[in-house]
Amino acid sequence: MGAILVTGGAGFIGSNLTLTLVELGHRVRVLDNFSTGSLDNLQPVLKKIEVHKGDLRSLRDVRQAVAGAEVVFHQGALPSVPRSVADPLTTSEVNISGTLNVFWASRDAGVRRVVYASSSSVYGNSDVLPKLESMPLCPRSPYAATKLAGEIYGRIFYELYHLETVGLRYFNVFGPRQNPKSEYAAVIPRFVSALLSRNPPVIYGDGKQSRDFTFVDDVVQANLLAWQTAGVAGEVFNIAGGNRIALNDLLDALADITGSQVDAVYLKSRPGDVKHSMAGIEKASKMLGYFPKTNINEGLRLTVEWFARENGL
Repeated sequence: MGAILVTGGAGFIGSNLTLTLVELGHRVRVLDNFSTGSLDNLQPVLKKIEVHKGDLRSLRDVRQAVAGAEVVFHQGALPSVPRSVADPLTTSEVNISGTLNVFWASRDAGVRRVVYASSSSVYGNSDVLPKLESMPLCPRSPYAATKLAGEIYGRIFYELYHLETVGLRYFNVFGPRQNPKSEYAAVIPRFVSALLSRNPPVIYGDGKQSRDFTFVDDVVQANLLAWQTAGVAGEVFNIAGGNRIALNDLLDALADITGSQVDAVYLKSRPGDVKHSMAGIEKASKMLGYFPKTNINEGLRLTVEWFARENGL
């Protein structure tokens, strides 16, 4: 078969997916501009993959990376709700125009299927739980709006141009290779980093907000299933753990694992954040055969162990 392209392949999810694809014996190519990703994430397989340094906003860069690919895993994006609130223009350029470039270049290159990353943020702040793919969507941040736009383009490219597209709505992915240092970092790497260094973790809001956390290995498996399963082109699926935990309880669990009892600092809630999030994953289970294998406690333990090793602790 042809090459497999992973956009954003040096990022958190993209690098975990790339390593798995290489382990499975595939010929993998990565496209990344390294604005948020790092070559360190790909160190174990650097000699076995092609790395294209390029920008999703450049159709030329995307065309060069897509040439000869049979499947594209489109993980590249500018993440973070707070970042998008501060700078909606750049978030839109990368996530909407960049995704459109991936679809257009893939269509022209004869790519068989594009599996692309969406987000649970498209559901907005509805009180209805769990979130189901059939629910009305109500993005509450520029980031969420860009992810919904990507889904709409994905459907259009399947229906109008016959490019097979499959969207995966990720719910709060965590695990090894997630960057805790950015001001826009996700909550689990921030908590882990703070506890391991005995610094006070920061919680925005009262800590009673809940999330459906998904271990990255399960997300990788969902991508492989979305690529290999027939009859799912044009569909969008929730990819999650199927349970939720409040941030206060999450911090308690991590404190037990790390043995670090440091009181949290509570700050004002951030604009665009949703209060509660939990996925219904029946559609993905039925159509893709997706069943998460790593529960929250096991995933947290594996994540803490990885961060401790990386920091020599």
